Amino acid sequence: MNHYDLIVVGSGPAGRRAAIQAAKLDKTALVIERGRRVGGVSVHTGTIPSKTLRETALNLTGWRERGFYGKSYRVKQDISADDLRRRLLITLDHEVAVLEHQFDRNRVQHMLGTARFIDPNTLEVEKGDGELLRVSADSILLAVGTRPYRPTTIPFDGKSIIDSDELLEIASVPRSLIVVGAGVIGIEYATIFSALDTQVTVVEPRQTMLDFIDKEIVEDFTYQLRDRNMKLIFGQTVDKVEKDDNGKCRIELSNGRVLQSEMVLFAAGRVGATDTLNLSAAGLEVDSRGRLKVNPETFQTAVPHIYAAGDVVGFPSLASTSMEQGRIAARHAVGAPASEPPQFFPYGIYAVPEISTCGLTEEEVVQRGIPYETGIAHFRETSRGHIMGLDSGLLKMIFSRKTRRLLGVHIVGEGATELVHIGQAVLNLKGTVDYFVENTFNYPTLAEGYKIAGLDAWNRMGEGPKEAPVATGESLDKTLSAMKKAASS
Repeated sequence: MNHYDLIVVGSGPAGRRAAIQAAKLDKTALVIERGRRVGGVSVHTGTIPSKTLRETALNLTGWRERGFYGKSYRVKQDISADDLRRRLLITLDHEVAVLEHQFDRNRVQHMLGTARFIDPNTLEVEKGDGELLRVSADSILLAVGTRPYRPTTIPFDGKSIIDSDELLEIASVPRSLIVVGAGVIGIEYATIFSALDTQVTVVEPRQTMLDFIDKEIVEDFTYQLRDRNMKLIFGQTVDKVEKDDNGKCRIELSNGRVLQSEMVLFAAGRVGATDTLNLSAAGLEVDSRGRLKVNPETFQTAVPHIYAAGDVVGFPSLASTSMEQGRIAARHAVGAPASEPPQFFPYGIYAVPEISTCGLTEEEVVQRGIPYETGIAHFRETSRGHIMGLDSGLLKMIFSRKTRRLLGVHIVGEGATELVHIGQAVLNLKGTVDYFVENTFNYPTLAEGYKIAGLDAWNRMGEGPKEAPVATGESLDKTLSAMKKAASS
């Protein structure tokens, strides 16, 4: 039986980052992955496939050029499911190759097989050929991720009534699609297929969607979806799903309304992939959705030497935050000092258009009783927006009136997930509205929107007190003068 300092179950973002971090600290690490290849849900059915599908759809349809050439413009007239998969397969092969190289370079051992607890420190791994192997460790990290929630009342057939994993294997692009669930996954796929000119209907039992996003951003996003003829049905549950005699999918809603489409995507939540782990042998329990509860600072479970990170611990369920959770958990597990998880992190929704946000929403600022001001910039106000043919896109910043500090940045539109990092940096460095007013941004860029939004807020806030210059051995002015002189010589 092989013994390690750290065993990681799952090779997604949290698992691979944890194992590599442990290895960099000269600890022995083993990664166990039950899939056919390393990478986890993120590489094979989640983050990478959905974002690759999005980029492929936007490229082949000519979506980004329609502002100039009209809604009928297409790069490729007949787009097939094979067209969508071609780039996906190339991307996945590259991601797996990079990950395997990272494991080899850092001396991280990995094996394919299904792991289950024998006791709190021992796992039994069933390999693909049926061979059983036992391994043990001082610490164990569970990074098994999630899988789509599949209620027994939905007659999934893998062809026309599918979940988000099965969507990647469809035989053809449907002419019409009903998406059940207006969460992040449902909205991402709904808008991607809408860009492919599929008639899309979204059904959501709640009265709203994406409630953790700033309301003004959601309202702008919703307007854009309805403007391109997407149907959004809120406040209705699905009572029945079936196929009629013509092979069409038929959905009955709680208010008696009947919907029909070629395909139904059920995307109403996910559950932790913990059912095969035999957690009771380790003294662990999960909630109703198969997720594990952890200490949010160390990511320890109820059993101190067993950790969990990534989607299996719940919100925010992002690849980016999962990586950081895995790194922190690994450092704590092997006795190395670990920093606390960041207070503010960017949240990206790769819909069409993108949404990205960091910091407090306007609703949260109001709830906390903070006097505030907002600044708004529309992408069409920037020269780069005109060049790109953008007629939509919104950047919103929220500032404290008392301290002038940035409290939150919220973006909907082209490149939102890239642009948000400027606001994230200023937010975490406790910058103020004056930073955006006084600094220069490349021209023409969409990033100019930060200056426009900053000026929009500054015009209502007025000029704030100037800080005294920092006293150092050499003044900042002299330093900058010397830098400029060196650059010109």
